Amino acid sequence: MIITVDGPAAAGKGTLSSRLAKKYNLAYFDTGMVYRAVGLQLLKGNIDLTDAVAAEKMAHELTFTKMMKLSQDKDFRSAAGGNAASVVSSYPGVRSQLLDMQRNFAKNPVFADGTPAQGVIYDGRDTGTVICPQADIKFFITASSEVRAKRRYDEFVAKGMAADYKQVLADVVARDERDANRKDAPMKPAEDAFIIDTSDMTIEQVYNCAVEIIESKYK
Repeated sequence: MIITVDGPAAAGKGTLSSRLAKKYNLAYFDTGMVYRAVGLQLLKGNIDLTDAVAAEKMAHELTFTKMMKLSQDKDFRSAAGGNAASVVSSYPGVRSQLLDMQRNFAKNPVFADGTPAQGVIYDGRDTGTVICPQADIKFFITASSEVRAKRRYDEFVAKGMAADYKQVLADVVARDERDANRKDAPMKPAEDAFIIDTSDMTIEQVYNCAVEIIESKYK
């Protein structure tokens, strides 16, 4: 089974994906990690995020081991890290360098310990349209920009990180605009995706909705 969970930042993709992966015993691939890894390297090297050539070079040199090591950095999941990921993901050269790594995972999915899996949950942008268009089930999870900004703000506060709601909202809006206007692959739902707006839904409601869709398909 291959399931893709696409959508904008802070819509609830990660929470849903991890729960579905556990329920159906599937490998879990957060595709946004590859872009965060490239973006974080630029930040740590004090390289301008507008330097597409440097970003493409780092994408070319990125390995799974390096990505996992970078994921332990305190800024990997920060607002700055997310913004950097959004910027570098808009560069066609970076996306091209990282695409094969993401696509090949569906052919040989493995769990975190390296053991083989019978399927995969892809969590991230373009998973249902570009990375794995052959997926069995595709979800597009969305919510209003204000709701998503509040979720991200609460997440930062819970982690003890300094955050300003207005700035978080501005970052979310700017990120949405970049993603929607990418020339090679603007963010949009796959034609056969199930769209779930989580603005007024609890985590449990979103999860139950997704499970119902999956179960109805595999009755």
